[in-house]
Amino acid sequence: MDSVVKAILLALLTQDIVLGQLDDKAKYFGKLLGKLNSYHHQVGGEVYAVDESTLYIKDFIYDGLGQDTFFFAGGTNRPGSQGFIIPNEFGRTNILKAYLNKNVKLTLPDNKKISELKWFAIFDISSQEVYGDISIPEEFESPVPQSLSEMSRRLNGVQSGNVVILDAKTIKVPKFYYDGQADARFWAGVGPQPSSKGFIVPDEKGYIDNLRPYSGEDVILVLPGDVTVNDVDWLSIFNIETNENLGSVLVPDSLNVPPSLLAIVKTDSNLPNCETLHRDIQISWEIFGRAITFEIAYRARTSEYVAFGLSGSETSSRMVGSDAFILYTDGVQGHAEDYNITAKSMCVDVLGAKRGVCKDAEVGGQESLQFYTMSAVNGINFIRFRRDLTSPDDGDQTINTDGSTYIIWSMGRLDDKRRPTFHRIWQRGDRAIEFGRQGKKNCDNFVVVPEETPKPWNIPPIFDPSKRVFVARIGPSGQRRGYSGLTGLPSSSLAWYVDGYIVPDLVLKRGLIYQFVVEGGSDPHSATNYHPLVITNEPIGGYETLSESERKKVRVLAGVEFTRRGVPRPQKSGRLCHWYHDGTDPRLDDDLTTFQKYRNTLSYSCEEGDQARLEAAPNSSWPDVVYYHSFTHPYMGGKIKVVDSYKSFTSNMGAVIYPGFLVFLTIPLCLLKYVCCV
Repeated sequence: MDSVVKAILLALLTQDIVLGQLDDKAKYFGKLLGKLNSYHHQVGGEVYAVDESTLYIKDFIYDGLGQDTFFFAGGTNRPGSQGFIIPNEFGRTNILKAYLNKNVKLTLPDNKKISELKWFAIFDISSQEVYGDISIPEEFESPVPQSLSEMSRRLNGVQSGNVVILDAKTIKVPKFYYDGQADARFWAGVGPQPSSKGFIVPDEKGYIDNLRPYSGEDVILVLPGDVTVNDVDWLSIFNIETNENLGSVLVPDSLNVPPSLLAIVKTDSNLPNCETLHRDIQISWEIFGRAITFEIAYRARTSEYVAFGLSGSETSSRMVGSDAFILYTDGVQGHAEDYNITAKSMCVDVLGAKRGVCKDAEVGGQESLQFYTMSAVNGINFIRFRRDLTSPDDGDQTINTDGSTYIIWSMGRLDDKRRPTFHRIWQRGDRAIEFGRQGKKNCDNFVVVPEETPKPWNIPPIFDPSKRVFVARIGPSGQRRGYSGLTGLPSSSLAWYVDGYIVPDLVLKRGLIYQFVVEGGSDPHSATNYHPLVITNEPIGGYETLSESERKKVRVLAGVEFTRRGVPRPQKSGRLCHWYHDGTDPRLDDDLTTFQKYRNTLSYSCEEGDQARLEAAPNSSWPDVVYYHSFTHPYMGGKIKVVDSYKSFTSNMGAVIYPGFLVFLTIPLCLLKYVCCV
């Protein structure tokens, strides 16, 4: 089952999303059966068939004064006791209480279908009275997903299987192919054929930028804002630059499909300009005098931030060198903070200077943002703040009011110190905005599309009683299936790969001496690729980034020496050997269900230089659980389990695992020499 569809169904089952949330935001509730006939107790409302097993009563009225009254249905000629009870909107068979213009979603019990029924009623079992009812026509066809034709095959390798309209807002494009070589978007509109007079449909991950290449993938699209399939005549892969239709499918009128059950949140800012950056992020603004007021509307998970700012380049969207604004809420109030991005890493010390994603105040600048207001509506946060067009801070860029300005944006997780960590979604390609324009809104209402949290990869512990050497190298953190999913912590952009596995648990025995071959980079001038290996008793790492008081709480077990003045210095930092994305899109990491599939998408290289070897000798003073880390960066390392005997450990595990042998089975042949030869 497709992950988006599965997530939507899960939300419905948990009552997180119900049709009642769409009262004023959707015109289509399913196939209309008609208005309830009212006989007693002021019963009223319109009844719709949502799908084969779901009824929806819009504006339901009942005074609640019946003695033993239920939602009832049956297949006899007339309503009566030979029917069956339908549980209420909460899935319970309680006696009905009063309803006043309430929207109610009912699910038929025991896999029954609407097409098998002849009537639906509000029925009192004690008095055998029908308070209101409606007849279901013979040969009734419930709303179901509708299959269309394949996409036409015109340009750039576009082709697909039969497109399926899953519901009023959700479209499935199966087995979709596109070479990614055009300035193309998913595009929908009205008229006899695709044209430039259409609108962007966000891709399956919510991006509205140029489409990536697709190679036979099943793609789930959700129409933006209030738009439903009844409002469009076609879906196209459209080249914005050349106004060419690369491939398309026509959407017939009056499709008998289920209504969308996605919540829609109105986001009409009173600021005159608005642009959509992603399905879940919008920016509004107004220039008044020498200042600009921004409002960022975004849908984020708990403890997530949004970054928006001015690019580090005048000719493209570039994160490094950008002047960024980090926005978040703490559950009580909103925050807008001024940042300077000098490297793609968390803020770290580089030879006495701060580099990476750092607050302006940390790099000698000043806070230039004036926070105004924060509000939250149905899971959408709104943060409004102000900044001078020309900031007095030399580290800030001037906001151009004449022409276009390239921007950057991202969304990710805050750590427990409210520092932005590696982003979950971010700018794809280049994006520019004309801040000086006069009143133009390119934003729709938010569509709240639920997501299924991907399961972390299965990384077995490295446990081999004969093993004394581990090889530690660097690689990407792997999005939510990787470091953050495995550890439950926020992630850096990088993580340790030990013997070819991302942050595996290691099993070491007290009384033995082990060596770690360290190849995490030896250039202390680099803010991103300098990672001496250390072992401590805390799970986060980045010992160098800790304050003096924080260091006193940490026990260093290996990898750090101290000067006479008590300044910590790393002991072992070997050459840089790392896995990396080379032409593959890291936004797709979550789609790869196993670590082996993921690792096979990465490239590998080693710089010239020597390895370093760090010795670790667990003894009786070591805790049962310690951690290997980067000295310079937090959120990169994994767990070490320290045991007195292997026998006790294997009895607790129930089986012996030898991942050192599994490495030979799962790593591509071209990489064996990098993993095994030390």
